[in-house]
Amino acid sequence: MNYRTQYDNWLSHPLVDQDTKDELLAIKDNEKEIEDRFFRDLEFGTGGMRGVLGAGSNRLNIYTIRKATQGLANYILASDSYTPGMGVAIAHDCRRMSPEFSLEAALVLSANGIKAYVFDSLRPTPLLSFAVRHLGCISGIVITASHNPPEYNGYKVYWSDGGQCPYPRDEAIISEVNKITDFSMVKTMQLKDAKAQGLYNIVPSEVDDAFFENVKSCCLNPDIIPESDLKIVFTPLHGTGNVGVRRVLSETGFKHVYVVETQTEPDGEFPTVAYPNPEDKAAFALALDLAKEVDADIIIATDPDADRVGVACKHEGEYIFLSGNMTGVLLTEYMLSERADLPKNGAVISTIVSTNMTRAIAKAYDMDYFEVLTGFKYIGEMIKQFEETGNHTYILGFEESYGYLTGTYARDKDAIAASLLVCEAAAYYRKQGLNLYQVLLGLYKKYGLYKEKIASITMKGIEGLNDIKRIMTDLRTTPPMTLGGSSLIQARDYLTDTAKCIKSGVTKKTGLPISNVLYFAMEDGSWACIRPSGTEPKIKLYVGVAMGRSATFQEADEKLTALINDLKSYI
Repeated sequence: MNYRTQYDNWLSHPLVDQDTKDELLAIKDNEKEIEDRFFRDLEFGTGGMRGVLGAGSNRLNIYTIRKATQGLANYILASDSYTPGMGVAIAHDCRRMSPEFSLEAALVLSANGIKAYVFDSLRPTPLLSFAVRHLGCISGIVITASHNPPEYNGYKVYWSDGGQCPYPRDEAIISEVNKITDFSMVKTMQLKDAKAQGLYNIVPSEVDDAFFENVKSCCLNPDIIPESDLKIVFTPLHGTGNVGVRRVLSETGFKHVYVVETQTEPDGEFPTVAYPNPEDKAAFALALDLAKEVDADIIIATDPDADRVGVACKHEGEYIFLSGNMTGVLLTEYMLSERADLPKNGAVISTIVSTNMTRAIAKAYDMDYFEVLTGFKYIGEMIKQFEETGNHTYILGFEESYGYLTGTYARDKDAIAASLLVCEAAAYYRKQGLNLYQVLLGLYKKYGLYKEKIASITMKGIEGLNDIKRIMTDLRTTPPMTLGGSSLIQARDYLTDTAKCIKSGVTKKTGLPISNVLYFAMEDGSWACIRPSGTEPKIKLYVGVAMGRSATFQEADEKLTALINDLKSYI
């Protein structure tokens, strides 16, 4: 069905409401806009879907939410692990239409005879992950677009283990969603009827309490916190982290916590920031002003659904912003050096695009290191495997995009627990006369200087989609034989599950799930990785270097720039 036919179908369909039709009629003379809204169905990918709000098949709206939920309901009802009475937990963040989408999802589930357990107001994503298992649910849904701009929202699906759905379950759910080809195939019902039949339920407050107790149990040195004079500035960036982060910091004993008041109220417009992303230094502007005013030791910022956290610390009178990798290696070192009961079968997990320094730290403590594809669901899947087999004990998992998890109570990254642990580590090292950046510099002297860089190229619309496909095909066919002055020694293609040694020509399997990702390992220990974004119209470039203990930041930065520039030249 071409985009014009889709457009006309929405305008004429009796199950499409008049407000939606009016929005579409307003663009009847804008062919480009019609094409962009209808050239495809909004993709339900391996983690769910994310898109711009608005009317159309390539937009997020009540109809695409209902379609996704009907597909999920069909999959649940056919699942061998589902028994009547099991429900689906549903949470939402602060974004535009989040409460409405949460309700629509619940009513579709209810109409299919599946109980919905809905939080009474916005909640962090990791709390949803926890609630799925705590309530014995078959699945979970969270309405969020994480740190995307205000015009976006999204829909993420979890399974009974509390993690996002890995392969092959993700593909099976996608298949069911794609079978929904008409509005008439979707069931829904009135809220009052769902409540009367016991199908719509509010999640009890004890679930929140149990979650926060689990978060606090992640502390390694809780006794040092009440006596610490560490000054903390915190901002939730108008998102869901405000209540949770302040609660755990207060209940564990931190006394000097200063909150950016103008950013505490949940607001999907994110009025004080251009981009509500703790990876972006600009998002720290107001927090930085407050930190200077109160002479804070550390700044923490959580993203709208509180699964990512950004950190800055004061060093020699200035505030140093830590990358996701920097915070990750600090937490890894702290967890491994300070955990009193470090198990012999302990395991650290990170992703193929995160720093290789983690591997070196894990080796130093005789811990096993596991590498997974980008996406925290793969870390969650490994936690599940560890629990089922008993072969390993999970210690820590993180990804470079500012996501961390230090306990097994959840199966997704948790900015609330990470915020607590970062502050605890800062208090611990402060007692030794060190700030976090000084600790990091010490780690570079101990393990060598590892540094990474990320770049992205935005390619919007149908043309951009085709360009991204072409780029990946070209690089897959003709990989770069040199990058940053170093020769290629191995090319990995996760779409074909192959890792080819350039010198010998021998090819073996990657051992990881199928994914449209290319990875190039260079002779000098540097690397480059390229993949299409799963949530935005972008192609993402990752590079990393492994330098000696005496290397300088300037040398590392020059090497990273050369890698990025060379990779872009192939594009």
